Amino acid sequence: MKCRKCGQETFLPFRCPYCGDQFCTDHRLPENHDCPRMDLARAQRQENAVMVQGPTSYEYKVTYGQPRRTKGRVYFSSKEVKHLCLGTLLVIGISLSFGFDSLGAADWGFVFSGLAAVITLSFFTHEIAHKVTAQRRGLWAEFRLTLWGAVLTCVSIFLPFKIISPGAVMISGPASIDDIGKISIAGPLTNIAFSAVFLGLMFMPSPYYRIFAVGAFFNGYIAVFNLIPMGILDGFKIFNWNKMIWVLVFAVSVALAIMGYYGYAYY
Repeated sequence: MKCRKCGQETFLPFRCPYCGDQFCTDHRLPENHDCPRMDLARAQRQENAVMVQGPTSYEYKVTYGQPRRTKGRVYFSSKEVKHLCLGTLLVIGISLSFGFDSLGAADWGFVFSGLAAVITLSFFTHEIAHKVTAQRRGLWAEFRLTLWGAVLTCVSIFLPFKIISPGAVMISGPASIDDIGKISIAGPLTNIAFSAVFLGLMFMPSPYYRIFAVGAFFNGYIAVFNLIPMGILDGFKIFNWNKMIWVLVFAVSVALAIMGYYGYAYY
């Protein structure tokens, strides 16, 4: 079989899915053989553009090519709501396993109403902060469960160490480095705020001291982990955006995590 572009004899020709002709290796792509259906090929590629998901839940991937949406509009699709509900059930399972390891049967009321509420709220507020910040800048942003993240989260319910990564906020659209930096810092800032509030509540006489201690430690830990400046974590994007801001929020997060740890360890 001869290539329709260069005439070279080809033992295993490639068939173009758009024009139907057959070509050699060098001319198999539509742009390399001046495909008459190039407009269809480009439209198909844009439609099939997919976002790539990373290994941990407190991160997201920005892809390019889709037009911006109306700035300031925050919306939730029906598919996203389903993913959020399933993710919530998994995080609640993790919350209950924390309580089961450390508390007796008489404390199950505290486990459900305290740990489940604090950990679930902390996790999803972090993710929703990314989503809202991105959507207010006209980007597409929705929470999605990931297969391995959900499996690891489910399995860790029964393990001594916990992995909370049922999914992440996926983001798409043309974004500047300023957009990416502000979207990235939104998540850790929510955990910093939660940790500071819970630390303040720990110093007030209350029967809910243990809930506040767990909330302070858990949010401090989440903030520190996500601010590590490597890979596709939030910290890497913030570090590239503004190093001074990264230093400030990372130092505050470490201090809150340490204070939260001592409160958690001695409750």
